[in-house]
Amino acid sequence: MKEKGLHPENKFNKGYDFDDLVVKNPLLKEYVLENKFGAVSIDFSDPKAVKELNKALLFTFDKIKVWKFADENLCPPIPGRLDYVLYLSDLLSSEKDIKILDIGTGASCIYALLGVAQYNWNFVATDIDVDSLDAAQDIIDDNKLESKIELRQQLNEQQILKGILKDDDSFSAVMCNPPFYKSAEEAQGANRRKTKNLGNNAVRNFSGNNNELWYPGGEKAFLHNYLYESSLYAKQSIWFTSLVSKKENVISLQSSSKKLGAKEFKVIDMNQGNKVTRIVCWRF
Repeated sequence: MKEKGLHPENKFNKGYDFDDLVVKNPLLKEYVLENKFGAVSIDFSDPKAVKELNKALLFTFDKIKVWKFADENLCPPIPGRLDYVLYLSDLLSSEKDIKILDIGTGASCIYALLGVAQYNWNFVATDIDVDSLDAAQDIIDDNKLESKIELRQQLNEQQILKGILKDDDSFSAVMCNPPFYKSAEEAQGANRRKTKNLGNNAVRNFSGNNNELWYPGGEKAFLHNYLYESSLYAKQSIWFTSLVSKKENVISLQSSSKKLGAKEFKVIDMNQGNKVTRIVCWRF
């Protein structure tokens, strides 16, 4: 199976070798099947199949051997998450000794894992949920990456950078995959539509608990809060970046960034299969 429109350097942009992936993760074998088009694949409406596939994809990186987290936590699609890391590397091409702040790392700790596996970057990764941080720390320990990834808990769910950044912190970039929905009800409604399209009305195929999926006011409120806080810590990171799913949010962010004194604002488009998203980047 080939992913469409991935970054040119994405190792998955030429498709999946399921024979190799089953070697990387033997638990994937029971979910591999021949689809109605005669191609080898998995049932993408089955969350267990999706999780085992993404584990196999992650295990193609030599530095990652263990990736365990609860089934109710969001299972990130590895090719798309890797794209963010690759585009961030392009943005930071002139920088050395790269250190990244990952906002909302989740139980999977995925961006930090990929950043270390692909580029040997250093990370500080944050989350508000202590159970997610416990799971992430276990993954870090199991892969012996304690020297590369530091975890910090955000104790105030209304804050993003406040309470996380220390006076002596200095980052090459901040990265973030914000919650998309305004409420648990909105997230559940989106899940019902998505699973209906996949032919499965029972479960979210990528899972995800509340703090991973929604934030009061939705993506727009989160992004504008993040943008405002970034202006308070303008000297502590060269770039501030975030995924943005809704195009209209980019326009309002750009307008607000000018008012807050941002010197540069750029948008990096990403096309992954039928999904179009973008990375918004600004600096002071």
